[in-house]
Amino acid sequence: MEQKRAVVSVVGKDQIGIIAKVTTCLSENKMNVLDISQTILQDFFTMMMIVDVSEAEDLAKLHDDLDKVSQELGLKIDIQLEDIFQTMHRI
Repeated sequence: MEQKRAVVSVVGKDQIGIIAKVTTCLSENKMNVLDISQTILQDFFTMMMIVDVSEAEDLAKLHDDLDKVSQELGLKIDIQLEDIFQTMHRI
C-alpha cells in the first residue's frame, strides 16, 4: 500500500499535555507520526507534524476527535492531506 501523508498543525497557548493529547488522538485513529517539529515562542506553542494516514479508517472521525482536543485545550488544530497542502503552498 502506498503511503498517504497529511500535515497536522497545532497552535495555541502553551500548557501541559498538548503533545500527549494530540498524539494520543492520532494513535487512536491509527496514524503514525513520521516527523514532528515544535517550538514555544514566549507563551505560544506551535507544532507541525507529518503523519501517515494510510491506515486511517475514518478521516471524518479524526477531524471530530481533533476538534474535541482543540476545544478542550483552546488550540487551533488543522489537518490537510499532504498533496493538498503542497498545492496550496506552492510559490
